[in-house]
Amino acid sequence: MAAIPDASTTGSVAITMHGQLDPAQLAEVLALVQAAADADRVTPVSEHVLLHLRHGGDRQARNLLGRVDEAMPGDAASAGPRPLVGYAHLDVTDLVEGASAELAVHPGYRRRGVGGALVDRLEAASPDGRLRLWAHGRHADASALARSRGYVEERVLWQLRRSLLSELPEAPLPAGIRLRPFVLGQDEQAWIALNNRAFASHPDQGGWTVADLRVREAEPWFDPAGFLLAEREADGALVGFHWTKVHGGAAEGNDHDPIGEVYVLGIDPAAQRGGLGAALTVAGLRHLRALGLSQVMLYVDESNVSAVRLYERLGFTRWDVDVQYQRAATRG
Repeated sequence: MAAIPDASTTGSVAITMHGQLDPAQLAEVLALVQAAADADRVTPVSEHVLLHLRHGGDRQARNLLGRVDEAMPGDAASAGPRPLVGYAHLDVTDLVEGASAELAVHPGYRRRGVGGALVDRLEAASPDGRLRLWAHGRHADASALARSRGYVEERVLWQLRRSLLSELPEAPLPAGIRLRPFVLGQDEQAWIALNNRAFASHPDQGGWTVADLRVREAEPWFDPAGFLLAEREADGALVGFHWTKVHGGAAEGNDHDPIGEVYVLGIDPAAQRGGLGAALTVAGLRHLRALGLSQVMLYVDESNVSAVRLYERLGFTRWDVDVQYQRAATRG
């Protein structure tokens, strides 16, 4: 797709803003993201952004591409367009919390103003002056960039891990509850209703639609056998779920060893405090271990004290952290 008529040059960095990317641009962005992930050992953008990129994206989202006039270190001189050195994704759909963005800079072109130029352009593109920046991994460069522009930490998302080779605790299901795997074409509507009750106030997981679920069902990592549903034996009503995922490995085109993930764990508010959360967690861990995996990870908000305590009781420890930086409105 042609660039939206919106371009700027900051220093030596030329930035263009686009809606949906064409195949060539998409390939460049994915290559840049992979290069950053290889250098930092953490992917610089979220699954949400990667899904939008691969599946066409939200029509209101904006993709910012940063290029420079000179070649990157190690590049041969060429008369063609300069390679992509910076990328940013801008989401303007949240009218309550304001725009949010994630960005990546090629490892061969860092500390040369690319990140700052992207942030400047993101701020200018924010509809009301507000902007939230996500940094995946608490890297010093990301923190310094955010703080130099007056951003402060607003939300902290912990990555926890545990070994699947160590003993798993006993955690029986509450009386009258049974487990079964998700059934494609049958459970979508009931699961969406349960998910949105469980995460009614959550900024990312709440408010899903069947279309959101279908996107993930189409992903190569999706496995209904690892999507565990807890239902009442009396009437079959869903009261909880543990959606597991195998992260990395051949399913995602990565060359590192696969690791299990507690992708989403949700409990109906009316079924909480009965031990169902622990039972669902352990059941999912046993499923992942049966696949031959040795490690499992999960993400949890630092502010979700009860969830953090549950996972720590089940043997998880802190591994890494994602940080959201907040910028207040600067114009009316």
